Amino acid sequence: MSASILFSVAFGGALGAVSRYALMSAIGHYLHAGFPYATLVVNVLGSFVLGSLIEIMALSWSPGQEMRSFLIVGVLGAFTTFSTFSQDVVFLMERGQLASAGTYIALSVVLTIVGLFAGMALFRQVLT
Repeated sequence: MSASILFSVAFGGALGAVSRYALMSAIGHYLHAGFPYATLVVNVLGSFVLGSLIEIMALSWSPGQEMRSFLIVGVLGAFTTFSTFSQDVVFLMERGQLASAGTYIALSVVLTIVGLFAGMALFRQVLT
């Protein structure tokens, strides 16, 4: 593992974490709700971007290892958040909101997979 790849991941991680914080704060400011919409949006958006990058890299762009590490491991790894998703589920369950917890789990799993496929499909159409 090279120092340049480690730096790429670290720099991307910082950008991804700050972006997640800013977006989640903005969503939280506008949607004062007991449902974790902000985490859902961040994870679905991150999956869409990952799908887009997968297709772009497969069809028209072949970045080096540093750029791939920066974007996928760094930026998207820090932008999306499975730990916050898990915490949101536990908090909903502890508040007795079992239906909301189940809905959140189902939406998160289905929409993030749909987001990934949508990103891939969009750039497959655009680039081919």
